[in-house]
Amino acid sequence: MILNTVLVVLTDLVAGLLGSTLFRRHFHLLLSVVVMFGPVLSLWVSQHSIFAKRSHFLYRMFLRSGWGWTCLFVGSFVFLLSFSIRRSLSLSLRHLSRLSVAAGLWLAFCKLLDLLENATGSCYESLAGRPVVDSGAPLLVLREGESKSDCLRAGMLWRGYEVSEDVFLLCLCCLLLAEETAVFGPYLSLGGASDAPLRILFLFCFLLLGLWIFLLLCLLAYFPQFPTQLLGGALGCLTWRGLYQGWYRLGPSWCCPGRPGLGLLNIKSGAEE
Repeated sequence: MILNTVLVVLTDLVAGLLGSTLFRRHFHLLLSVVVMFGPVLSLWVSQHSIFAKRSHFLYRMFLRSGWGWTCLFVGSFVFLLSFSIRRSLSLSLRHLSRLSVAAGLWLAFCKLLDLLENATGSCYESLAGRPVVDSGAPLLVLREGESKSDCLRAGMLWRGYEVSEDVFLLCLCCLLLAEETAVFGPYLSLGGASDAPLRILFLFCFLLLGLWIFLLLCLLAYFPQFPTQLLGGALGCLTWRGLYQGWYRLGPSWCCPGRPGLGLLNIKSGAEE
């Protein structure tokens, strides 16, 4: 009984935060500030920290499969919420299709970014034992005619025009999580029924949002790469704006799944705006 009361109070508070107009209108601005000024944290963090190693558990467990974790928790929450309200499988699948669209765009952009890096890059060989240049970096010799795969397979360096896919993914996942979970606040304010599994899923989504923001700060602070990370964050924000602030506002149709909450709540504001 006590645990259920704590669960209800906690989810109500979090849902009120994520569903508030202030948070929904300015979260993308906060994320943009984090991406732009996050690298400044590298002046204060220690490079001997456990988070300064790419082999850390959080990077291996979550960052490399970030889209899978996001789809797992957000997809479960969206399906359970929509199906518990309308008991319509087609409506639930329509809302889930937003994740499929975002996943398709993410894969397409990653492929395009990889092609861009291949087209604009060159292969360099590091000459061990040779003197370093003024910047402290080892001397590199250009190797002509090498493809990226052959270059990396040979243990050499490939340098091209890069956009950080990690920052792109984290920004897109954060904005998607904020959009898809914001509907829970208006739903509860209308007196909607919510059992423990739905509330627990919602809290897991909130914790995942916090984890993505933390990993984003870690990447910016411990592995600063300007302007590749800035470009990755900008691409993530533009993808979110094109989907949730553009296409999904057209309303549900055979080619548009509609916005989160559309068709689930009997209101014309809040989550449907």
